[in-house]
Amino acid sequence: MHELLVVESISDDGPLGWQESALCAQTDPEAFFPEKGGSTREAKRVCHSCDVRADCLEYALAHDERFGIWGGLSERERRKLKKRAV
Repeated sequence: MHELLVVESISDDGPLGWQESALCAQTDPEAFFPEKGGSTREAKRVCHSCDVRADCLEYALAHDERFGIWGGLSERERRKLKKRAV
C-alpha cells in the first residue's frame, strides 16, 4: 500500500506563505487551468522546478481542489493519489 507523503512547511508568512515563492505566481495562470482537453504540459514543466511543489500538492489534497494543476498533478492524478493513500 502506498502512503501519501505529507510535507509540513514552516513559514513566518502563515499557512499559505508558500504561495509567494511559487513559480506559477510568476507565469500565466491560464496554463494551470486549461480548458477540458487542453494541454497540461507547460504547467507541469513549471511545477517540476518549483521549490514549493510539495506544499502546493499538500494544499490541493487537503482542500480537495477539483480544478487545475496543483503540485504538478492534474485533478485526475490527485484523485488517483488519494485513492492509493486510503
